[in-house]
Amino acid sequence: MATKKSSSAPTPPKRPMADEMKQHAQKLPYPAKQADMKLQPQSDLAAYRAAGKLEGKVALITGADSGIGRAVAVAFAKEGADVAILFNENQEDAAETKRLVEQEDRKCQVLQLDVRDREQAFQAVRLVRQELGGLNILVNNAAFQASQEKFEDIPEAQIRRTFDTNILGYMWMAQAVIPHLQSGDCIINTGSIVGIVGIPILIDYACTKASIHALTKSLALYLGEKNIRVNAVVPGPVWTPNIVGTMPMDEIEKFGHEVALKRPGQPEELAPAYVLLASQDGSFMTGALVHVTGGKLSSDE
Repeated sequence: MATKKSSSAPTPPKRPMADEMKQHAQKLPYPAKQADMKLQPQSDLAAYRAAGKLEGKVALITGADSGIGRAVAVAFAKEGADVAILFNENQEDAAETKRLVEQEDRKCQVLQLDVRDREQAFQAVRLVRQELGGLNILVNNAAFQASQEKFEDIPEAQIRRTFDTNILGYMWMAQAVIPHLQSGDCIINTGSIVGIVGIPILIDYACTKASIHALTKSLALYLGEKNIRVNAVVPGPVWTPNIVGTMPMDEIEKFGHEVALKRPGQPEELAPAYVLLASQDGSFMTGALVHVTGGKLSSDE
């Protein structure tokens, strides 16, 4: 009689449901620190099983001090890549991301720069290539959002910061990295489901995310003949410091309630999509918007 083999796979963590969010709801000043959140985002990928999919690769990830960026950095390190993380303000969170990457015996370069500044974007690419010996993967993930109840009340400074960070920053980073990418390398952008379905309290943010989707498709066509792939991950509601730092309390309390799975996503649940797009598993994917939304469907589906 055959015996059933036991699995050594770690048990996946429990994911907080939307009805559990209210008891952990809190507002933090912007820019919120992941270290200060009462309900910590799950971003260490403790249950992730790597397969060496990115061995020998070098990745630069913007907005990687916390949230989705941190989870992607850890996943890439687990898959064998050396990682550079670019962040703007939260040094404590960035230090924790560095610790998690180095825990996987990979190099982690930490860059405190601002993607809104074109020269700093180019400086980031130069520094990564100098210290890590090359650059194969750019993940554009840095983002700014601020909620406003009335569209008419959005200040000009907020609109400019949102566009400068979320779309111009992506363009500057792409311009800086493209001359150094080779066949098989890639760019991965972080879009959002709100760039497809819209959201009334984040209109300027939603506009930039729609622009990111268009940038992804256009760059994919532009770089296709060089075999440089450009794709985007399209998250639904994901539990990150941006939520407690920018959303109204009533939205925080019910965060993630509207999706089919009735809960927000965790950063580490997004990271495997980035691994797919960065690795040879995604070698025939370009110009794709990969939805990881928990079942928050767009109107054209």
